[in-house]
Amino acid sequence: MSAESEIIKQIRVASRLMVRELGFMSNTLAATEYSPSVVHTLLEVENKGTMTAAQLVQILGLEKSSVSRMLAKLIRIGELEETPSAEDARIKRLRLTAQGKKTVAEINRYSNQRVISALKKISPYQQQVVSQGLTFYANALQACREDTNPGNHGSLKIVAGYHAGMIGRITEIHGTFYAREYDFGSFFEAKVSASLADFAGRLDKECNQVWLAMLNDRIVGSVAIDGEDLGNNEAHLRWFILDDGCRGSGAGRKLIVEAMKFCDERKFSAVQLWTFNQLTAARHLYESFGFKLSKEWQGDQWGTSIMEQQFTRPGPMINP
Repeated sequence: MSAESEIIKQIRVASRLMVRELGFMSNTLAATEYSPSVVHTLLEVENKGTMTAAQLVQILGLEKSSVSRMLAKLIRIGELEETPSAEDARIKRLRLTAQGKKTVAEINRYSNQRVISALKKISPYQQQVVSQGLTFYANALQACREDTNPGNHGSLKIVAGYHAGMIGRITEIHGTFYAREYDFGSFFEAKVSASLADFAGRLDKECNQVWLAMLNDRIVGSVAIDGEDLGNNEAHLRWFILDDGCRGSGAGRKLIVEAMKFCDERKFSAVQLWTFNQLTAARHLYESFGFKLSKEWQGDQWGTSIMEQQFTRPGPMINP
């Protein structure tokens, strides 16, 4: 048997064992009376704060009708509630009720204890190997699903460089999202607009680039690499944002892939980004690309006092 075949066999055996030990062979999961799909739904809503049914369809990979029936039940029994979107009253956003938050707290308590108990059986080094390996493998599986499901945002494309209306549109997505979710105001929106305008004037430099996620010729996401504002041959990852309807679609990962490829090709010594501690989903994505938390402090650079964070990704090793 080839080494590759042996790896495939080992991964499949381990996957089946994990499915059994984590309880996915049962009708219920995580010491609840709920199915695995319901448990995953509650955890995803908790992770995002609020989300739409369409976003859940994308994340869970289930049929729209199945998700609709499941959500109707969760609303009926008091785990979830619907509220009109601030941008479009026709769109309903889901969030946990007080009962739902209690249910999720119990799921997290049970699941965390399972992980802690398992980690005690292996060394600290093995714990790191498990954490990194599972992250890489899970992300690879997700990428495969995105590649084989062209129906999900089939017309979505990633383009590089300036696009007409870019400054206003990226500012709009930032301003709308952060005002709704974190109560950021005009100071934040004005800062995004001004810094974007300055950056757009420097896109002729080879060390600077922006990538846009385009859906039906409309900008629905962005990320940029500013290669000059930090100095020391360090790159600055900036303006990573997705429109509400594209979160969970894989568009964010595609944007970061392009940005990191750009950084590695230009051999930046490091990539830095600044964020804050409530953006959990974005943090998981950053960490899957090798970013690590390097600094944390209470600050107000976005116009309100929050726990700001700096993440760093080392550049590629360069042979002397």
